[in-house]
Amino acid sequence: MRLLITATAALMMTAPVFAGSHETGYMAAELMQTCQDADNDARGGAAAETECEQYLLGFVEALAVTGMAGSGTEICPPEVNVADEIRWAYIRWIYGDFSARKALPAADAVLGTLKDSFACSG
Repeated sequence: MRLLITATAALMMTAPVFAGSHETGYMAAELMQTCQDADNDARGGAAAETECEQYLLGFVEALAVTGMAGSGTEICPPEVNVADEIRWAYIRWIYGDFSARKALPAADAVLGTLKDSFACSG
């Protein structure tokens, strides 16, 4: 399972290479809606929360496994409450420039969120 998540995330990181294919891919607005549903629906939000957080955690895990996140890189994910911290950062990042960012592929938006919100210090 871990290998599948890693491979999937690594493929998602190549999304900018396929610039014309984003119309049918998983878009930032779709992931944002899922992440917001997780916060807004206390009774039925469990499935949305799982989808949102597993996408985000899989992405971060793939970055860590490939050496693109962690000590000595540009991205240092939070050490505690990882899923929630990244989910909240993602929603804030999308709303920071909503018109432009909602139209990004989800992978590009997550990478932008991580670079802006969890940049390594020093």
